Amino acid sequence: MKKGNQRVIKGWIFYDWANSVYNLVISSAIFPVFYANVTESHYLKTVGRDELLPNENVMVDFFGISLSNSVLFSYVLAASFLLVSILSPLLSGIADVTGSKKRFLQFFCYLGALSSISLFWFNPAQIELGMLSIFLASMGFWNSLVFYNAYLPEIAEPKYHDNISARGFSMGYFGSMILLVICLSIIMFIDPAYTKYSFILVGLWWMGFAQVTFRRLPYNIHKRDVKSGYIFKGVKELKNVFNEFRQTKRLQRYLLSFFFFNTGVQTVMLMAVVFAKKEIDWGAAGGDTGLIIAILLIQILGAGGAYLMSYISSLMGNLKTLIFVVMGWMALCTWAYWIETPTEFYFLAAGIGLVMGGVQALSRSTYSKFLPTTEDTTSYFSFYDVSEKLGIVLGLFFFGLMEYLTGDLRASVLSIITFFGVGLVLLIFVPRKESVKGRRALSASRLKKLRKKERGE
Repeated sequence: MKKGNQRVIKGWIFYDWANSVYNLVISSAIFPVFYANVTESHYLKTVGRDELLPNENVMVDFFGISLSNSVLFSYVLAASFLLVSILSPLLSGIADVTGSKKRFLQFFCYLGALSSISLFWFNPAQIELGMLSIFLASMGFWNSLVFYNAYLPEIAEPKYHDNISARGFSMGYFGSMILLVICLSIIMFIDPAYTKYSFILVGLWWMGFAQVTFRRLPYNIHKRDVKSGYIFKGVKELKNVFNEFRQTKRLQRYLLSFFFFNTGVQTVMLMAVVFAKKEIDWGAAGGDTGLIIAILLIQILGAGGAYLMSYISSLMGNLKTLIFVVMGWMALCTWAYWIETPTEFYFLAAGIGLVMGGVQALSRSTYSKFLPTTEDTTSYFSFYDVSEKLGIVLGLFFFGLMEYLTGDLRASVLSIITFFGVGLVLLIFVPRKESVKGRRALSASRLKKLRKKERGE
């Protein structure tokens, strides 16, 4: 397939429009508020009171273990990311060998969408089943991204990766914001009892608009034909790619820095609503409306931030731009530790939106640019995905652990600042170019692969 086909590129971008509604409505905006409210109501009913005591945590009974609702939420998400990080390398090796990454993309898209729909039946009295839906929806979303991201280096030349990645994230921000407004209109102007219908809309939106992507993305670009033994061959392929990856000094160092600073980014994205719900003084209203306003601010400025950072990177380079963006994240997290009022939170949300769109789009395109010339893009992006998911597991674990040990959710912010700091230091030491030794090793590896291909191995 010839790179640069605009119809294919637009189809690829459209998956960001399709799947980002999960990230906003389920992960960030409506479900966390819904989850906090229904678990609190169930807890108060259980203890026989009408309101919480000062500094009292909402407790839930999960398989006989009593946990705060926020700790359970963070740990279930962490478990889903851990399983994704185990599955994605194996599945990516199989996808590269068989040329079936489009099929995997479709499978995980439908898994995530249908699991989102199942949240309509979320019941705090049977919280184990509800958390299973969250677990599977998270798996579907994040695993689909492995195969989706792997298309980027195959559909466009590296010089266009920053712009295309930014367009994808911007489409995702705008698309998810449209559905969020629809859901909020139903909740605020019809009946709050219809909140659960938002989860059905997410699944239908995700599956429906993904059809544009599925129709336009090519299947089996490199004409792979493996009819048997594909699991063994997939593992072998992954091992070969990993050996090649070990020779890339620049890619290794970048991925290590990404592991740490992205741990901070994803933890903020996943737990910001929980933090704001508990730690900001919203008054008698409870803050639900204020949280939605903050989330809309993040979406609008996130779209602009993606384009802004893409432009800045064209002037000063990807790595320098990322360094300044990570420094911005550290400053915002430091401020977050001290804020108490809704107005302060709105300004914080605006700052987070600006740097969030930029860091997401630029991280993906930078990794894509640093890849060697290869047909095994899915396996390479599985390393990116594993780094991302293990980082999220670590971030959510420490976020929950800090609250569990100290009883203070604000203490969790300190662990996030630490991740950004380590990522920043490592990012500074990423080489601007691949080492001579690395380039030679990659050339030899590619030549060896070409000879095997010619022999039909």
